[in-house]
Amino acid sequence: MAPNGRAAGSRAVLGSLTGPADSWLGAGLEHLVEARHRRRLQRLGHVAALDAASGMPSRTEVGDDTGATGAPTAPEPTWVTPSRVRSGNSLRVLVDGAEALAEVQAAILGAQRSVHIAGWHCSPDFRLVEGPGSLTLRELLGTVAHRVPVRVLMWGGPPVPVFKPSRRDVRAAAAGLMSGTSVECALDTREFTMHCHHEKLVVVDDRIAFVGGIDLTALAGNRLDSPAHPRTGSLGWHDASTVLQGPAVADVAAHFNARWGAVTGVTLDDPEPAPPAGEVEVELVRTVPEKMYDFLPRGEFSILSGYLAALRSARSHIYLENQFLWSPEVTDVLVAKLEHPPGNDFRVLLVLPRRPNNGRDTTRGQLARLLAADAGRGHLLATTLVGPTRESPGVYVHAKIGIVDDRWLTVGSANLNEHSLFNDTEVNVLTLDRELARSTRLRLWAEHTGRPLEDLDGPVAGVVDTVWRPICDEQDEASAAGREPVHRIERLQALSRRVDLLQGPLRGLLVDG
Repeated sequence: MAPNGRAAGSRAVLGSLTGPADSWLGAGLEHLVEARHRRRLQRLGHVAALDAASGMPSRTEVGDDTGATGAPTAPEPTWVTPSRVRSGNSLRVLVDGAEALAEVQAAILGAQRSVHIAGWHCSPDFRLVEGPGSLTLRELLGTVAHRVPVRVLMWGGPPVPVFKPSRRDVRAAAAGLMSGTSVECALDTREFTMHCHHEKLVVVDDRIAFVGGIDLTALAGNRLDSPAHPRTGSLGWHDASTVLQGPAVADVAAHFNARWGAVTGVTLDDPEPAPPAGEVEVELVRTVPEKMYDFLPRGEFSILSGYLAALRSARSHIYLENQFLWSPEVTDVLVAKLEHPPGNDFRVLLVLPRRPNNGRDTTRGQLARLLAADAGRGHLLATTLVGPTRESPGVYVHAKIGIVDDRWLTVGSANLNEHSLFNDTEVNVLTLDRELARSTRLRLWAEHTGRPLEDLDGPVAGVVDTVWRPICDEQDEASAAGREPVHRIERLQALSRRVDLLQGPLRGLLVDG
């Protein structure tokens, strides 16, 4: 046997020996994490977030409450906090940075009263648009700050410089934004160990708000990408944001104002809700850990509640784009759906990064659970995005989008991991607008498959099986033969052994607080 063959054989033997132990260790640790999460939320009075839409049979109850087809009945997707739902809004989904950041810059340049930005990190030299004469973020904000208040709230960085941006990096960025300008910057250093302030918000005049996953920085990857993802010299970056106008903007503004006041001691007056600007109902959902701010001493976990309720309600399809798939609570619901699908045409379609910037093995581990639950029945397809050439760095999936049955849509900053659902500050928008959910899904599918909308506008199961799967098959063949990519998507495999899949659960167990 050749040396490579011997190594492969050894790995296969090791895998066969450790497989049962891997599974036992992984499942055991996930149960510990989930039990700790439940105790924590019970203590805080938020355990209902874990039991959202509890009319749906749980994993152990499936089969006891079924409809005429033998599949579990499911409730309609609903709001997390109905009293916070705002009607009369305009809500648009902006796909990829080239589109989103151009609109952000235009809104900032048109500011008449104020510009408020909250982010994970902001870089003074970052340009929101490309081309001759484009402004850096410092130049853009400095220009506007001559006439209106401009306030930037950033995470202060980790207390120990184990990853970027370090606290030194953040202080330098804040100094760069303020140097020679009237821009105000505040650094929020309140966080649980190994967690951060992760939301990405821009609020202009308390009348237009951008809520999504796009950071105003090139740290870790250039956010200025387009749906064609044409870059060959740098990592492509698939992301999404929303632009919101109408009464719901007041909730985004109030959230920023509350955090700004907590960090700086300066109270900003919350705006009255703006007049109607459209016909979309919107709810702002958040993760705010307990004991972080006096304005929410017991925290808020409405993003977690929203996702769990929607996933449990799924009857036709679940479509998720996300940077991470660590959360055992989310995976439990998906596993239950795949083990007991609502019908033969039920589909779960995932778009995840090939190599998350951390936690890669954990993401693959949860994928392994899902593939095992599907057991080859074809209800699940997990995919990733590829670059334009074999030698290109590829395309990183940073979007955080959830669509269920074309009835429920969320976009924001929250990943599907313990960080975003329990420990980082996050903000998403949620809507039950069917047309917006459907049109967003079709637009994303057209981008990823390279097919016109009319080829994708049909029953979801049929489109997944006759468009997505053949594309993945062709891409698999091209990759195996060493040829250039022939499509933008390929099938994502569960490559890791379960013993390597403990990073995310361990982190959740050790640093949840």
